[in-house]
Amino acid sequence: MRIRLRAWTLVGAGLLAVGAGPAYGAGRPSAEPAAGSVQYTVQDLGTLGGTRSEATAIDGRTVVGSSLTSGDAAEHAFVYDLRRHTMTDIGTLGDSSRATGVEGDHVVGESDLSAGGPAHGFVYDLRTRRLVDIGTLGGSSTDITGLDGDTVVGTSSLSGDAVTHAFAYSLHTRTMTDLGSLAGPSGDSTAAAVSGSLVVGDSSLPDTPAGTTHGFAYNLRTRTMTDLGTLGGSSSTANDISGSTVVGQSRTAGNSISGYAYDLRTGIRTDLGFHFLTAQLISGNTVVGGDSLLSSSYDLITHTSATIGSGRGVTEVKQIRGHFVVGDNFAPNSFAFVARVDNGDFTYLASLGGLNSAATQVDRHGVVAGSAALPPADPVSVNGPFHAAVWIPHTVA
Repeated sequence: MRIRLRAWTLVGAGLLAVGAGPAYGAGRPSAEPAAGSVQYTVQDLGTLGGTRSEATAIDGRTVVGSSLTSGDAAEHAFVYDLRRHTMTDIGTLGDSSRATGVEGDHVVGESDLSAGGPAHGFVYDLRTRRLVDIGTLGGSSTDITGLDGDTVVGTSSLSGDAVTHAFAYSLHTRTMTDLGSLAGPSGDSTAAAVSGSLVVGDSSLPDTPAGTTHGFAYNLRTRTMTDLGTLGGSSSTANDISGSTVVGQSRTAGNSISGYAYDLRTGIRTDLGFHFLTAQLISGNTVVGGDSLLSSSYDLITHTSATIGSGRGVTEVKQIRGHFVVGDNFAPNSFAFVARVDNGDFTYLASLGGLNSAATQVDRHGVVAGSAALPPADPVSVNGPFHAAVWIPHTVA
C-alpha cells in the first residue's frame, strides 16, 4: 500500500466559519439516504487532554494525528486504536510532534527538537512503542512526505542548510540515502511520494534560472534519477505516483499550465489539461486534481473525465485510494466529503455538533479520517473546538 502524506496545522486552519461569527449562507448540507445507499456515522476520537485534535492518516484499525495536551500546553502526536477505542500519546523528540502517516506497524511524522527549533522526521513502531529520530542529510531539519512498505521519503537540508535534497530512509536498515538532484550536489530537490522502489519529486536544473524545476523519478534499485521533462514548456513538477505512473503539472509550449500523467514503462505522456492544475493525485489508473475551483477525475484507460461532486462552490481533493476520494467542499462553508470515482456517489460528512468538518484520508474500506467541530459554547459561534474524527460507512436498509 502506498501512502502520500499531508501535514495539517492543529487548529483547523483554512476552514470557513471557524470560531465566532454567524454561519455563511445555508447550514449543513443534508440529503435523505435512499434504501441500499451508504451512510456515514461520525465518531469523536477525543484528545490527549487538550481542547483540540485532528486525525491526519488511517490504515486499518489505526488512526494517527496530533492533539493538544492537558491545559493546551503542547502538541503531541497520537495513535488511536479503533478496535480498543484508545488514544496513545507517542511522545516527542524534544518539544511538539505531529504524526502524518501510518502503514502497518509504523507511524511517521515530525517533531520539533526544541521550542521554535528545527524539526526532524520520526518513525514510531507500534509493536515496540519506540520513537526513532531518522536524522538528516547533515543539515538541521527533515520533512517526511511519503511511506510505502520499507521506505520513507522526504526532504532534508544538507550541511549549512543552504541546500535541500530528497531522501529515502529504509525502515529495515535505518539508513538515509541522499537522492541528489538533476543539477548535481549543489542543486535542490524535494521528494513528494514513493511507490515500491520509485520516488518522485522536483529538482532544480543545471544552468537554469532559480526556481525552474523538472519533475524526477528516482529508482532505488538502480540508484538513477530520471528527468521527467515537460509538456513543451520550461518547467514541471511530479506530485504523486502509483505503480509506474507519475502525475504532476507542467508548462506547455504555449506557456500555459496543464496537469499530466507519465508512464515510466512506456514513456507515454498524457496531457490532462487545465482542469488538473492543482493537487494531482493518482491511484491505479485514476487521476484526480483541480483547477482551483472544481475537482475532477480522469481515467487513463478510457481517457474520460468527470467532475467530482455537484460542481457547487470550491471542491478540494485531499486523497484518493482505490475508488474512494476524500476532501473538502467550500460552498460557502467547509464540509468534508467522500466520493466514489466508479459510480459518482458523493456524500457530505457530518460534524460533531458544530458546523464544519474536514477530511484528510480514507482507508480501503471507505473509513474516513479527519476532524470535525463540536457544538459551539455560545449562540454567536458556529463551531466549538475541532476533534479528531472518523466517519464509518454502513448500508441503509
